[in-house]
Amino acid sequence: MNKILQKSMFTLILLVCFLLNLAVPLSFADEVPVKPVKHNGKKWRMAIYQGGDYADYSKILVSTIKGLMESGWLEKKDIPEKETESTKKIWLWLSTNAKSDYIDFVADGYYSADWNDEARKNLKKQILLRIENKKDLDFILAVGTWAAQDISNAKINIPAMGISISDPIASGIIKSVEDSGNDYFTARVDPTRDERQIRIFHDIVGFKKLGIPYENSLEGRSYAAMDVIEKLSKELNFEIVRAFTKESNVASKEIAVESVKQALKKLIKTADALYLPVAPNGISPESITDLVKIINDGRIPTFSQSGSEEVKWGLLLSISQSEFKYVGDFNANTIAKIFNGAKPGGLNQLFEAPPKIAINLETAEIIGFDLPVDVLVAADEIYQEIVPPLQ
Repeated sequence: MNKILQKSMFTLILLVCFLLNLAVPLSFADEVPVKPVKHNGKKWRMAIYQGGDYADYSKILVSTIKGLMESGWLEKKDIPEKETESTKKIWLWLSTNAKSDYIDFVADGYYSADWNDEARKNLKKQILLRIENKKDLDFILAVGTWAAQDISNAKINIPAMGISISDPIASGIIKSVEDSGNDYFTARVDPTRDERQIRIFHDIVGFKKLGIPYENSLEGRSYAAMDVIEKLSKELNFEIVRAFTKESNVASKEIAVESVKQALKKLIKTADALYLPVAPNGISPESITDLVKIINDGRIPTFSQSGSEEVKWGLLLSISQSEFKYVGDFNANTIAKIFNGAKPGGLNQLFEAPPKIAINLETAEIIGFDLPVDVLVAADEIYQEIVPPLQ
């Protein structure tokens, strides 16, 4: 395929995706109100549960809180930047500083398994016993795949919502786009998100061998969207080059990071492009600088599944930060509808954010990749240089 045709197809895909996505928010405007209401004259007591810290979790949580502020559930107030580094810091700030007549961010309602299987089992038991016996929680926010799996399958009798989940259907959290399979649980679904990313990456780079580092487990395949990638590899005629990492069941983050490093060293020799999926233990602000050096020394284009922060840190391409606002608004609307009496399982779960991309120009120069002009025009975020995360 010549470059002119390739560029035209890329622009057409972005335009079609954008037009399709314009209609999604409108479909969510059902009959359930979103105005702030109390829970039987009292505040809604909210708790949060996550598998462990990951950068996207804090971004999605902040965006959701901002959405609640915009719709009047909380008083509008800036969350200090240093308090947005982790969900724990955000929750502590909310429990002590947020002003609301409608929501109580319960101070001892923060639960994190810190990516430890045994801690996960214990926390699940604690939360379920608290709901059953103390009855002092009215809503659970389940962040990430681990937490959402535990809460969605627990048959609790208070409403809950899953956020920041790579693929809630493939990971068994919900039944389908149309049906969560649980009256008390809901999770946003973007069934074509990973497909859109791979198609855009392929149109820009035209790779023949796509390298993917991921954990060879059900959860690892889900995080990496391997079912989607395997289907697209046949349609777009590219080879998948796999390198397995150690994530959810490792003894330490150091082991996880080292496994990602070794996977990348293998892939830069055998692939002509890299897709970096979510790797909660292996890819973090602490490890990203070393990982970027390995990749860029291999002069290989990359696409971050996570988002543009990793592009700012030195990966070549990803979706832009603007997606988080759309997701946060959707989450806030879902919470508002639940608090107004809607059954979580009956709410719309489908929401696809408009496709926007982020690019790092210094990375493009380092690896010798000539970005097409129409890609630059279509980009929502352009980073002129690599900015390592603050340690």
